[in-house]
Formats: sequence, C-alpha cells, structure tokens
Amino acid sequence: MDINVLGMPLAVLGAALAALLAGIGSAIGVGMGGQAAAGVVTEDPGKFGKVLILQLLPGTQGIYGLLIAFMTLSNIGVLGTPKEVTFAQGLMYLFAGILMGVAGLISAKWQARASVSGISLLAKRPDQFGKAMIFPAMVETYAVLALLVSLLCVANIGNIAI
Repeated sequence: MDINVLGMPLAVLGAALAALLAGIGSAIGVGMGGQAAAGVVTEDPGKFGKVLILQLLPGTQGIYGLLIAFMTLSNIGVLGTPKEVTFAQGLMYLFAGILMGVAGLISAKWQARASVSGISLLAKRPDQFGKAMIFPAMVETYAVLALLVSLLCVANIGNIAI
C-alpha cells in the first residue's frame, strides 16, 4: 500500500478537528456567557448591549477554527481543483488543525469564565465596561497566537518539497 494515499484523509481530519474542537469550545463559551447575561438582563434590561458583547467574545475561536478548516480544504483541493497530498503534508495539515482546534476549545472555555466574571462586574458596576472587556480579551490573545501559527503552517505546507 502506498502511504501517500493517507495524505488527503489526514488533511481532511485536520480541517475537521480545527472546526469541530474550536466550534465546541465557542458553543460552550457563548452558552456560559448567555446564561450569565440572561440573569443580568432579567434585573436590568438596559444592560443588554454590554453583556451581549461579553457573551459573544468566546465565539471568535469557532470562527478561527472554521477559517483554518476552509484554508486547509481549499489548499488540498476539496474546495476547488483536487490536488495530490502526500502523507507528510497530510500530517502537517492534521497537526495544524489540531493546534487550532485544541487551543480554540480550551481558550474559549477559559474566555467564557472571564466573560462571565465581566458580566457579573457589569451587574454591579455598569460604568466598568472597559475593565470587564479587558479580562476576556487577554485570553483571546492566546487563541489569536494559535490562529497565527496554524495560518502560517497551512499557508506554507504546499510550498514544502517532500
């Protein structure tokens, strides 16, 4: 059996894991934020806009995972012209997808915790919105770093001669 026939399935698996894991993290995170936000809005409907922004922050990781998945699928020809993907390239796509997926899953869950805390802050101190945004934004930094590394990998895997 030619091992290179595994290149395409490995690459597709990498794309799927990037979207799936980061999407799960975002769904959990946005759900946690929504629960906290609903409690605050029950008491003060005027805070809806501010708590909505905090609720949505953990949703960005799912977008990052989807971006990596689309780039991978485009690069390997699932979206567009089919291309040959070697086993080594498939592994590289898989690891790039795992990187974004796992980082997205974990950072979205932790960002949700920071967002929920920010929502609690806004419940008592609505004038502290800027500070409430900083805490979850700091967690976002690590999702963005994972996105950058995954982007660099996916964008350049086709340029590597194997």
